[in-house]
Amino acid sequence: MTYQLLFTNEAGEDLDKLEQNPNLQKRLKAVRKALAYLETNPRYPSLKTHKYDLLSREIGIEVFEAYAENKTSIAYRIFWYYGPDRKNITILAITPPP
Repeated sequence: MTYQLLFTNEAGEDLDKLEQNPNLQKRLKAVRKALAYLETNPRYPSLKTHKYDLLSREIGIEVFEAYAENKTSIAYRIFWYYGPDRKNITILAITPPP
């Protein structure tokens, strides 16, 4: 199944910030690749997708976290959930590491 990605305002702004920063082009490429995997297979192994319990409890829906990169402590994270429709994935935020 292929999913349509929808972006919250926050996630759209996060992506815009990455696109506008010439120093983060490597990170942007990784985020775009991760988003492409989410469209086709949210459980793709390199995404290391897992439920994000704290945020799930906070907003009342199952929220997942996926990694844009592996083997680096500075990997961007993508927070998302299934919906609103069956073939949608909504991207909540694209964040740098803490």
